[in-house]
Amino acid sequence: MAKASSKKPRDIAPIDPMPARVDPCLATLVDKPPKGPDWAYEVKWDGYRIAVHIEPSRVRILTRGGYDWTGKFPSIADDARRLAVKTAILDGEAVVLDDNGRSDFGLLQRALGRLPSVVEAGAIVFYAFDLLYLDGRDLRRLPLRERRQLLEPLVAGREGAIRLSEEVQADGDEFFRVACAHGLEGIIAKHVEKPYRSGRGEWWQKITCKRRDSFVVVGFEPSTVPGHLGRLLLAARQGEDLVYVGGCGTGWSHELSRELRSLLGGMATKTPAVSLRRKGAVFVEPVLVAEVEYRAWTDDGKLRHASFKGIRGSADEARIFEVVPTSK
Repeated sequence: MAKASSKKPRDIAPIDPMPARVDPCLATLVDKPPKGPDWAYEVKWDGYRIAVHIEPSRVRILTRGGYDWTGKFPSIADDARRLAVKTAILDGEAVVLDDNGRSDFGLLQRALGRLPSVVEAGAIVFYAFDLLYLDGRDLRRLPLRERRQLLEPLVAGREGAIRLSEEVQADGDEFFRVACAHGLEGIIAKHVEKPYRSGRGEWWQKITCKRRDSFVVVGFEPSTVPGHLGRLLLAARQGEDLVYVGGCGTGWSHELSRELRSLLGGMATKTPAVSLRRKGAVFVEPVLVAEVEYRAWTDDGKLRHASFKGIRGSADEARIFEVVPTSK
């Protein structure tokens, strides 16, 4: 009689090649949470979307655009080496938490060294919310429910740099109301029976307490206070062109106003990136992307009640708002 194999199912399963990179699944913006037993909810984190690749001889941390930022997240890379896996790809968000436990994009930027800060890189936490690959198995074909069952034993209960983004089975409307009341950015709804699909789709949905997108900084207006910033001038993509969508004049501290004014002053150009004439404006090379929170759009395609939240990155790193609505 043949002796029964002592190997675990994971050991004898067909080996799938480990992807060098996976384009992330992106949530579609909707007005209200979906309903039904097949939907689960999570907090919408305010940080950088990254994928942690754990390989036999190294750990790689890749941004949504495919840039290798391993060196920017040393504490996450170190913690990844301690996980009880041989190979894995974890999908999630890198954040810095404020004193109230809320993710703060501005603090994250300072921890990454984009602006002067007392926040250290070690303060960055990675909240894992999906598992795409594990010990030779490509999990993307599995429903989210099964992927979460494999993810949770790996990271649940940890207090280091890698933690679990908790999934909530609740009434979506109530969870959204509570999230907004606590000053969070919003929530994410995910269909638990769907596989992982790269790109934007209806199986992941985001509901934000306020609208928030990335726009190219094309200029600024100086403040009446010497050396400070008065207003940022912003643009969105329309096809191959940039189109002016208005500006924002709030969202920065006195210190940050001076830092941004100095930074942008070094990027001044005589050739505007958009068709705009504005007395007193200083136009800059369209290389920086600002994260902006706003309430709505005006009928002529301008941002309403816009507030600066941080520099998202350079124009070749960040996803820039691509459609200019005529009304919202």
